[in-house]
Amino acid sequence: MEPICSYPDIHELLDRWEESYKKGLLSFWLLLLLHERPTYAFEMNARVLALSRGTISADENSIYRALNRFEEIGVVGSQLQASPQGPARRYYQLTEKGSRLLRCFIERNILLFQEEEVEKRIKEIVNE
Repeated sequence: MEPICSYPDIHELLDRWEESYKKGLLSFWLLLLLHERPTYAFEMNARVLALSRGTISADENSIYRALNRFEEIGVVGSQLQASPQGPARRYYQLTEKGSRLLRCFIERNILLFQEEEVEKRIKEIVNE
């Protein structure tokens, strides 16, 4: 039996759905990475791409815009640090407010998928 995701009509619909879905998820992935350690913007796309198993990718401008918004609302801070190669780099890190925001988002939106009722339905669909 051919995998459902390889059907052309489903693939096109899935691409459109994921396009809007992924735009909203970029914030989650960036904050998740910053929870691990301070990071500079240039390395974030590669790390998000790897961690999301290739499902989330963003251009540098999108990442910088997101980080600037995060800094304006106080969920991210930044500082310049000397670089072993080239100019100094701006490293971003989560603030306490950012850590709380990330935790609340996970509790409200991610852990929901681990609740028995939801997880059961997801497994039924995947195992059809």
